[in-house]
Amino acid sequence: MSLLSKLFGAGRSKPKAKPAAQPEDYKGFLIFPDPMPGEGGFRIAARIEKEVGGELKTHMMIRADTVQSEDEARSMSLRKAKVFIDQMGEGVFR
Repeated sequence: MSLLSKLFGAGRSKPKAKPAAQPEDYKGFLIFPDPMPGEGGFRIAARIEKEVGGELKTHMMIRADTVQSEDEARSMSLRKAKVFIDQMGEGVFR
């Protein structure tokens, strides 16, 4: 590989895109666990959606909690989103 190719990135593999989060239906809300890479692990985060009055409403839930494993972060994101929905109901979108 020539020096110019190395300098301008020829032959580099592109980073693999992570698969889209699969939603879980919970009490009519769709929860998409979407942990965010952060310092020391993954931050708990999820997108919550629901159709209200013919309009799709979306809320991005982001917590300060971090965990080491992405799988654990997905699981905790789902759990925390369910608690949030139980506490707030339709108020999630206010």
